[in-house]
Amino acid sequence: MASSIKINIVDECHISPPPNTPPISLPLTFLDIPWLLFSPNQSIFFYNFSNYTSLTKNIIPFLKHSLASTLQHFAPFSGNISTPLRPVKPQIVYSHGDYVSMSVAESDGDAFRQLSSNCQKDVSKLLSLVPDLESPVSKNRTVVPSLAVQITVFRDTGMSIGLSFQHVVADERTFNIFMKTWASTCKSLQEKKFAVPVISSPPCFDRNVMIDPNGELETTLLNQWWNRTISQKGQMYDSSDMVQSTFMLSIDDLQRIKTMIIAQCKEMNQPQPILLSAYVLACSLVWICLMKCQGNTSANVSEKPAYFGFIAGGITRLDFTVPGTYFGNCVAFGRTGAMESDLLSENGLVVAAKAIGKKIKDLDQEVLRDAKRWISEWEEMSESNVNVIVVGSPKVDLYDMDFGWGRPEKIEKISVDRGTAICLTESRDLKGGMEVGIALSKANMSKFSSLFEVLKVQLH
Repeated sequence: MASSIKINIVDECHISPPPNTPPISLPLTFLDIPWLLFSPNQSIFFYNFSNYTSLTKNIIPFLKHSLASTLQHFAPFSGNISTPLRPVKPQIVYSHGDYVSMSVAESDGDAFRQLSSNCQKDVSKLLSLVPDLESPVSKNRTVVPSLAVQITVFRDTGMSIGLSFQHVVADERTFNIFMKTWASTCKSLQEKKFAVPVISSPPCFDRNVMIDPNGELETTLLNQWWNRTISQKGQMYDSSDMVQSTFMLSIDDLQRIKTMIIAQCKEMNQPQPILLSAYVLACSLVWICLMKCQGNTSANVSEKPAYFGFIAGGITRLDFTVPGTYFGNCVAFGRTGAMESDLLSENGLVVAAKAIGKKIKDLDQEVLRDAKRWISEWEEMSESNVNVIVVGSPKVDLYDMDFGWGRPEKIEKISVDRGTAICLTESRDLKGGMEVGIALSKANMSKFSSLFEVLKVQLH
């Protein structure tokens, strides 16, 4: 790995929507409130770009101009999350004069290739490529910016766009629409086609489309959040010894996992899992590897459950209609579990696949069934080392993010404050494949890498 990385901030600016952008205030819905518990989402898009002069003199101004134009349609990203004292409900507020902080930095040219690879890299180095979101606290409220951006230029090699945004403002579906609008606007400006964003349908800010079942869920979740005794934000873990790596699963790998699970079910004379989608297969393999890299075996673990948590899209699962352009969160939390000894047995993959598949099918039938327990369940998960949380979705095509100089070379998502978190994205180069991003201690990463590769070999 690169021995060091130097980041020098050379420019800091405020990007505001055009002056005619109307103010907006959005109360949080019952699907937004649980995200008050989480620290910002952090993503990095790496792009090859060898022309340093063009990058600094032309491309960065295009990025600034196009972001300002895009924010006219997505003004809440320019605003703040206001969390007053009880009993006033939190809300997202954009007022004239609000802005997105953008930093421009320069870094070592040699660092780009290593940081944009699938290989191990220090989490601390990745964190230097994303901005902080300051949280000023007054006597009566906390005000947190929705979004911040950092452009880092690697001399003669490339650039990265690092983003920190509050998930309480929007889910990945919404954020993806915003990012692609920004990217297409930037590309059009360079091609001298359009000076303003071209979007097929403007975002829907109508909170009335989100119907609270029995009118109780929002109040229940708000009370749980207000009554918490620990910090609002997720517990930050020491990242000094953590490394992040990306592991690839091809469509053939996923098919082999499926074949193995079906074969094991036949040997045990058991029915196969009710769902064997690519998502279930990838999650099952990673869950088993993470359990084993703890150093346990089925013979030496106590009889207690291990939990697996993930995010499930809500637009197609809710009993009411939500527009595809809805701005905000429309995702549900899912948590399933299995006994540690069962997961570590020789049929652990079957156990994992059955548990994950059943929970997804339960969410298909009644997505809000366990919603009153979302906050307590995810707090419990974040406090345990044997629990796993999945962020990201391979259905969100992030590698189509073209600002005018092609697809990203690499995308990294950083999740170091939620226990053991993995990130699933679609593969850049393997059609139908997946990228599995994970951050672990150096010792556990070595174990995980070995287990992952051994299991892949056994599938052949």
